[in-house]
Amino acid sequence: MNEIDLSRAEWHKSSYSSQDGNCVEIATNLPGMVAVRDSKAPQGPILVIGHEDWEAITRQLKGE
Repeated sequence: MNEIDLSRAEWHKSSYSSQDGNCVEIATNLPGMVAVRDSKAPQGPILVIGHEDWEAITRQLKGE
């Protein structure tokens, strides 16, 4: 399995994130992919998906 280089990831929390620590962070500056992680465990697992799939997920969540 190939390692994905996330060293240049610029992580951002959603403006909808609460102050209780239940947040996800995303990095959208990576070529061809979006990375998603739990803000409480930044060294934990990271989900990496393509931009088109990320857009489909966000449209679904918005009910579009």
